[in-house]
Amino acid sequence: MERCPVEHVGLVLSGTATAAFEDGRVFELRAGEAFYIPPVPHDSWVVGDEPYVSLHLVGAEHYATDE
Repeated sequence: MERCPVEHVGLVLSGTATAAFEDGRVFELRAGEAFYIPPVPHDSWVVGDEPYVSLHLVGAEHYATDE
């Protein structure tokens, strides 16, 4: 599995997600919370049925495009 090496700084607008690192650290990202994900390999996934929406202030330029 390929993990994301990109640094992320943002705010969760709705839903919940999990970010997990190779060293075993796991973070829950919940609505209303600001987050910082360091630039080390990590994976993330949505938790539950509510759509996950987040605003990324740093990091999106590496993977988000308007194509």
